Amino acid sequence: MKERFGGGVQEGIIISKTTPNILIYTDHASGKEYGYEDGWLEEEDDRGPIFEYTGKGRVGHQTFEGVAGSRNKAILRHVDEGKALLLFMAAGKDPHSKSSAKLQRYLGEFEVDPKQPYTIREADDPDGNRRLIIVFRLRPKGNVQHIPEDAITPAATTQVEQVSAAVTASSMIEPPGKGASESRRSAQPSSIAEHRKAQLLNAYLKFLQERQHKVFAYQIKIAGTRSTLKTDLYDATKHVLYCVKGESSREEIRMAIGQLKDYVRHINPANPKLAILLPSKPHEDLQDLLSRENIDLVHQDGSNYLTHTSGS
Repeated sequence: MKERFGGGVQEGIIISKTTPNILIYTDHASGKEYGYEDGWLEEEDDRGPIFEYTGKGRVGHQTFEGVAGSRNKAILRHVDEGKALLLFMAAGKDPHSKSSAKLQRYLGEFEVDPKQPYTIREADDPDGNRRLIIVFRLRPKGNVQHIPEDAITPAATTQVEQVSAAVTASSMIEPPGKGASESRRSAQPSSIAEHRKAQLLNAYLKFLQERQHKVFAYQIKIAGTRSTLKTDLYDATKHVLYCVKGESSREEIRMAIGQLKDYVRHINPANPKLAILLPSKPHEDLQDLLSRENIDLVHQDGSNYLTHTSGS
């Protein structure tokens, strides 16, 4: 393997010094010890299947910064740097080795999803400390090995965790001053609406925290599924569940209503007030729609936020 790809065989992320490759190693068994599991998701979209791969860093928050985050950063920007992502799955102990070395099965070449290259989640480290982890969303590039054994284990029961609001605020993970629109990265720049959403979410989170509100998010895994859902903001002080959108359009508001109605069934404590946070006041007809659905509207008005309570 070293001769062919220019890397070693140990688990982790290896940037080849002799070939234009980044070698990524994963192991179902060892990942669970560190609060995560890599593998295929069950759903596919118009771009095909997704393989989730957790970044480097076994203790403390994972990052893209400094020496600790350099290999995560290499994955994020691999296209810009002309590097191919080659993925390997541990396939049991090597019977011919006296060490703990494992055989590696080559799955193929991948690339980070250009629309959403990664997501942030919260997990326990081996000592039980909560931390933020970077979960890359990898897309097959050409033919790859896609077998059931490499899929993420479906949740046995529905799991709902109240987690740090930082899981929805990617700017807390990427280097300060280098957001998606400024930094070089493999993923194509997100849409204007996604940028506005990130800015609006972070600004409103700061607004609530400055008023001493306790703000969280929810991380939800439904029984029988492999995907992890994340809400936007949950204001525990006022018991309000927010969905944040970067546009005040009918399409975005319809989507927000559906997301809130989906998530609220699993929120504990139960029956939070629902609210949609928008960058501007929507059309009167959409305000009426939200009122009929008993969902509050919060929107920016200059440097302020105006709230329209449903039914008022």
